[in-house]
Amino acid sequence: MATKHQHPHVHQTAGDDGRMKRILFVSLILTLGFVIFEAYTGFSARSLALLSDAGHNFTDAFALLLAAFGIYWQARPGDHTRTYGYQRAGVLAAFVNALLLVVLAVALFYESYQRLLHPQPVAAGTMMIVAAVALALNLGIAWALGGHGHHHHDLNVRAAWLHMAGDAASSVAIIGGALLIRYTGWQTIDPVLSILIGIAIVWSGWGIIRDSLNILLEGLPKGLNLKHVSGELSQVEGVIDVHDLHIWSLGSESRALSCHVLIDDMPPSESDSILRRINDVLCDRFRIRHTTIQFEHVKCILAETHCTTANQAALQGSARPEHRH
Repeated sequence: MATKHQHPHVHQTAGDDGRMKRILFVSLILTLGFVIFEAYTGFSARSLALLSDAGHNFTDAFALLLAAFGIYWQARPGDHTRTYGYQRAGVLAAFVNALLLVVLAVALFYESYQRLLHPQPVAAGTMMIVAAVALALNLGIAWALGGHGHHHHDLNVRAAWLHMAGDAASSVAIIGGALLIRYTGWQTIDPVLSILIGIAIVWSGWGIIRDSLNILLEGLPKGLNLKHVSGELSQVEGVIDVHDLHIWSLGSESRALSCHVLIDDMPPSESDSILRRINDVLCDRFRIRHTTIQFEHVKCILAETHCTTANQAALQGSARPEHRH
């Protein structure tokens, strides 16, 4: 048996990461400044919707901080203890980020329920002005985060982008609600808006929780089908059979694969061409660049802990003592 490896090519440059980290840092400063302003005006206007949005913006700031932290750690190379590197640091940051969103939403639901029971007057004009400033800020940051193509697939930056985009939508809802309050006097619109913001938070956070958990639990990468990959590999010239196939994500953008491939008995120098064809298929069609492929010349029988060749299994079976009753 022969085991061969292929390692991923690095497409993400230090310059790209440096630029993204600068964007995240500037966005963090602007967001924290606005949180203080919005919290103050929310108390002054007695608006639960503004206070909820300030809380949402505070989690936005934390999301930006986690995103910068994740980019720093996932760019670090592997070492003797973290042989795959630190790519999952960004995924873990995204998971924590999304959990915070859900916790915030629960707090918003409770406060909104209390306000529905005991409505309070709010300053609709202040709500509109603050929400308009928030809308401009969040759209600007969301555009900056989404304007760099390779980061669209980065789960950690995607989590931060969802924070900003979701808060921009909340700002639009607050502006509309403030107009309704001004012209109808219906004060319960404010807690209703807070509930809607909470629902939007849960909706945006759930997708991140699901995707990050799938990576952390080494599930099949999103968009891949195990049978499809196995079928494509089986069509490669020189491949007789593919089994013990495993595919998982090292990070939000990096995929890894290991498998056993049955080929004819041949010298290693001849099997190299088969290996190259297999890796070309995996890289071009499935974006899998880190592979561990074990070549076999005798089909193996998979056990719980290892792979035993058919010949070995037959020998082991014949060597077992007979039991007579």
